[in-house]
Amino acid sequence: MIPSNKLSRRTVLRSMGVAVSLPWLEAMGPVTAWSAETPAGKTAPNRMAFIYVPNGKNMDDWTPKAEGTDFDLPAILQPLASVKDKLMVLSGLTADKARAHGDGGGDHARALASFLTGAQARKTDGTDIRVGVSVDQIAASRIGEKTRLASLEIGCEHGAMAGNCDSGYSCVYSSTMSWRSATQPLPKEVNPKLVFERLFASTPDANRAKRDARRKSILDFVSQDSKDLTGRLGRNDVRKLDEYFSAIRDIELRIERAEKLPPIKAPDYAAPAGIPAAYDEHIRLMCDIVVLAFQADVTRVVSFVLANEGSNKPYPFIEVPEGHHDLSHHGGDDAKKAKIRKINLFHTQQLAYLLQKLKSTPEGDGSLLDHAMIAYGSGNSDGNAHNHDNLPILLAGGGCGTLKTGRHVRFANETPLNNLWVSMLNRMEVDLTQIGDSTGGLSQL
Repeated sequence: MIPSNKLSRRTVLRSMGVAVSLPWLEAMGPVTAWSAETPAGKTAPNRMAFIYVPNGKNMDDWTPKAEGTDFDLPAILQPLASVKDKLMVLSGLTADKARAHGDGGGDHARALASFLTGAQARKTDGTDIRVGVSVDQIAASRIGEKTRLASLEIGCEHGAMAGNCDSGYSCVYSSTMSWRSATQPLPKEVNPKLVFERLFASTPDANRAKRDARRKSILDFVSQDSKDLTGRLGRNDVRKLDEYFSAIRDIELRIERAEKLPPIKAPDYAAPAGIPAAYDEHIRLMCDIVVLAFQADVTRVVSFVLANEGSNKPYPFIEVPEGHHDLSHHGGDDAKKAKIRKINLFHTQQLAYLLQKLKSTPEGDGSLLDHAMIAYGSGNSDGNAHNHDNLPILLAGGGCGTLKTGRHVRFANETPLNNLWVSMLNRMEVDLTQIGDSTGGLSQL
């Protein structure tokens, strides 16, 4: 129910000289799109990162013919040759909740929304969004207190958080991979400068301390002032406002935790100036920051969306001026498939860059890659068919000695993708047997 007394989009809560803008609420009318400690027995902590690429793959160029350790890397996996012994190509995994199940079109929105949640996204382009808690946020809630940031959500393509982006699905679904709760998406940060500052802010000075103290007091002021609003809001708006204040509380807790932890040594790395104009530079800058974040143990959980699901980004720098999504509907045309192959290859090259950086960074008895699990893939398989079985999934890293890498592993058809996430959580010392649509762990890892 939307109250009849409409609120202005510019409504702010004011008290004692403090003014805080509100999130978008139904009462504001129709929306338009806008843009620690090391685990026992280990020399280093385990980390996990989830890297998403949109629109599926040319599966013939992705899937190794042989299983086990004696496999060759197909065309678009060739850039990973130097780290082949540190990865597993995983075939047969399925994202069932990315399927329609009676909801019609919207495979791109469902693909990203269900990728880490294993849950069916509610079909809506309004504020009543709902999907599920993502695996990265389950990890963050269990181990996040050990680091300054419980998790890090980044990407390389801006995405709207409202409006209709895919056959009646909210844009939030096709641009967001991380979900703190079934109704609370975590927007990704695409500006490397802001990510860097968040990770490696300098030691607070007196003015910064005053600002932090004031920020902590803001919530109490605004929470009191917000009570006057609740009588004018519908149930969805009350929920969204509550989540908004919960997010503010989370920031306060992070500030308090940061004050108790030892200071972070600033990395020997030039701070980014902003978003690079070149897409490959943008991705690699984000990769560098991920490596720094793991190296400094600022966070152990990262989600990284290279491009939004359904992205129609062109790739003229690799001689593909057409849009990615348009080309993914190739209809079997060899010329279009050749261009998709180039895009797929480009994305793999960026993954190879990250994995090589992690491998070349020593830590304890090995490298950062030995002490990490990097999951890479898409919630679509063949972009032309919009199928969600036999997904292109790759898992790299040693997981602190818990993964047997250098293999192509084929699982039984319809094995839930979330079974992989359960297995990764268990290796992060998070004891769970079921999340989303999972049916257990994967013993073959």
